[in-house]
Amino acid sequence: MLDILQSAAASAWDGNVYRHMFGAYPPARSNTTGARWNEPPLAAIYTSRERETALAEADYYISLQPLRPKAQRVLYEIRVSLRNVIDLTGNGLLPRVGITDEVLSSPDHAQCRRIASAVHWLGHDGMLVPSARRTGGTNLVIYHPDPATEVFEVVRTELIASDQRK
Repeated sequence: MLDILQSAAASAWDGNVYRHMFGAYPPARSNTTGARWNEPPLAAIYTSRERETALAEADYYISLQPLRPKAQRVLYEIRVSLRNVIDLTGNGLLPRVGITDEVLSSPDHAQCRRIASAVHWLGHDGMLVPSARRTGGTNLVIYHPDPATEVFEVVRTELIASDQRK
């Protein structure tokens, strides 16, 4: 697995991404409790390359809640510049490391977390991965950004109506 990941394309990455947050949580707040691409306590910031993907990811999360969250929904557009991002979206890389479409959409995150831990261990600042919630969507998962050399800057804030579905 490490050999396959080391052969993947990795480079600096600069662009705009989207992040959905509830209430007053800042967009730079890391997830340390674990999700698909981070085993606790590994800190990760989940973003999406497309607005529609960020909303699809948020809507899925909301659908899992026993009661619909009442907190204000905020969608941030963020300019990100990272030094070393691995791109796992092409060249059939994910299936080669055991991440099929079935694994990607599964509620069992063990295999994805194993890949994420290896990506982090290899020193990558983040990784581009396909969205499990929107066909053709891409997520950028950010690990340990260095504020001295990397950019994470909010360029636009949008309030999302609680009944809005994309």
